[in-house]
Amino acid sequence: MKYITFVIPCYNSQDYMEHAIQSALIGGEDVEILIVNDGSSDHTQQIAEAYQQQYPTIVRAIEQPNGGHGAAVNTGIQHATGKYLKVIDSDDWLDESALKKVLHVLKELESRHETIDMMITNYVYEKVGVKHKKVIRYANALPKNCIFTWDDVRHFRMDQYLLMHSLIYRTQILRQSRLYMPRHTFYVDNIFVYMPLPYVHKMYYLDVDLYRYFIGRDDQSINEQTMIKRIDQQYLVAKTMIDSYKLSDIKNRKLRVYMRKHLLIVMVISSIIAIRSHNPENLAKKDALWEYLKQKDPATYRKIRYSVLGMGINLPGEKGRQCAEKCYEIARDLFGFQ
Repeated sequence: MKYITFVIPCYNSQDYMEHAIQSALIGGEDVEILIVNDGSSDHTQQIAEAYQQQYPTIVRAIEQPNGGHGAAVNTGIQHATGKYLKVIDSDDWLDESALKKVLHVLKELESRHETIDMMITNYVYEKVGVKHKKVIRYANALPKNCIFTWDDVRHFRMDQYLLMHSLIYRTQILRQSRLYMPRHTFYVDNIFVYMPLPYVHKMYYLDVDLYRYFIGRDDQSINEQTMIKRIDQQYLVAKTMIDSYKLSDIKNRKLRVYMRKHLLIVMVISSIIAIRSHNPENLAKKDALWEYLKQKDPATYRKIRYSVLGMGINLPGEKGRQCAEKCYEIARDLFGFQ
């Protein structure tokens, strides 16, 4: 049995993908590794095929025309045979001892004929030049080392929102939610986290630092200037999330509160990037995005538009811009973009 399928989307990743692959190989025959080559023009495919040849029962190399990160994840979900699924970006990696603990817990659950929909673990910001690494933990918000539901969830801080890096979904949950991410679009990890959540009932939090999130390349999608260039993709992701659910219809209050907070974060980041661009067209798009939410889900709009952050990035005039800059500094520290 394959307990976890690791999907590694790769695009021209020859210089760093092996670290990600080797970190997942620690799982041995308990895991499946799908290396999805998304139309690379370098040696990505040759590296993937070499690992497939060396580890034929663990690694599969999948080649497809370029469709972007989301399309590569879609392909991984389609081909996965593991009971659970985790995405590893090709420049990130997993901690060896933490992965062994994750597999131990999943095996114990299986031996007791228990199934969870989602496992949460910690992730570490591996930021270039920073000696003391920032670790995102959830011990204050989630029960540890047991199965729990949304009713057991406590308060998430703003910097504790769930990322693709912190989640291991049951594969069938991803399929049941009809998760599909748009092609040629960055920032779809928010969609990956957000859309399956109403299908999640049983969760497990393991307090280990599993995922190592590398930050430091100039061309990375979280670089501020890169985010400004791709601002339309930010808006597409936000609109996809808005279209996914009318949050006022989500019956579980704690799930509804969490999803509203996650949407707020995406709206705030998109708005801050528009403000930092100093581009009137982008500012008009920012206003249009908030109006879009207002028309689609008035109750959710009121909740997040008149929150502290929501008001802070929508104030007019010079004082408004100063407040927005302060929000930018807070968001940069909280959410890790450069």
